[in-house]
Amino acid sequence: MKSKYILPLFLLLQIILLKILPYFPEFIENVYSNGLYSKIAPISRTILGSIPFSVGDCIYTILIILLIRWLWKNRKTWKLHWKDHLLKALSCISVFYFFFHFLWAFNYYRVPLFEKMNIKKEYTDAELLDFTKKLIIKTNAIQYQITKNDTIKVSFPYSQKEVFKMNLNGYKNLAKEHPYFKYETLSVKKSLFSLPLTYMGFGGYLNPFTNEAQVNGLLPMHSFPATTCHEMAHQMGFANESECNFIGVLATVKNENLYYQYSGYSFTLSYCLGIWRAKDEKVFDALKKTVHTGIFKNYKESHDFWQKYETPIENGFRIFYDNFLKINQQKDGMESYSKFVDLMVNYYKTKDL
Repeated sequence: MKSKYILPLFLLLQIILLKILPYFPEFIENVYSNGLYSKIAPISRTILGSIPFSVGDCIYTILIILLIRWLWKNRKTWKLHWKDHLLKALSCISVFYFFFHFLWAFNYYRVPLFEKMNIKKEYTDAELLDFTKKLIIKTNAIQYQITKNDTIKVSFPYSQKEVFKMNLNGYKNLAKEHPYFKYETLSVKKSLFSLPLTYMGFGGYLNPFTNEAQVNGLLPMHSFPATTCHEMAHQMGFANESECNFIGVLATVKNENLYYQYSGYSFTLSYCLGIWRAKDEKVFDALKKTVHTGIFKNYKESHDFWQKYETPIENGFRIFYDNFLKINQQKDGMESYSKFVDLMVNYYKTKDL
């Protein structure tokens, strides 16, 4: 066999393997997520965590430049040597695909968090309504405790670098209750691609190759802790977006800092209100009247921020990412982000907010 066919065939084998893995979540959980990955990830974070800029973003920039250079260099030979060029492209994709999964993405196939924590996935409308009402009372109380006025929005007093370090407090407290949420070795960076990320509609992402948590540095600060804790959950080996929203919220509300608690509770409340708006307009209107005006001013701040950068590009990337999630074991696609409410409602059935 010619060597130029080896990597393309390896790509085919990888695709076949990934069709089989969903049937063995326990194997992935024990051998990869709690085994190999738990050894690999801390090494990456230890080496790169202290570097003040995003190494992963720099690598992506270099790779994009090299790709453009290769396409331009071979622009005149595509028709004549299309087969060779295709094999080279498939070889590169094969290597990229292997390291993507080996370094992080096998976590897509681990045991679901609701099984791991013995939490139900379903809830009734009555249970959601009860949770939403309790959430409103809690969020209102924190907003008023911070501002001393129910009509004033919460203004975050900390810098982004301070937020990155303060996140550890919430995860430390969370790990006391659930040891598998223990976070070690901080490696959270403001993304060099913050502006493009904003136009794409994303608050952050995990670089699976460097294990750096990348956060959109342009985000309104009241939502910054919840977003950052979400990306840190990805670093811990949780790939599902709803699970990372759930873990991220728990890490903010378990933080001793009131501003963090507000970030987590107000984030969750926005999703609950969104569900009621779609489900029952009358219930939504009744709930809305009980929420402090200052909280809605924070929501408007976020809405205005995203609307400012809204373009057709965002829709294109959302379609792409929606399909990416569906391919990677998240059948709800982009809607999986809101599914964390399922976990929140059932988790807090036996706990106080």
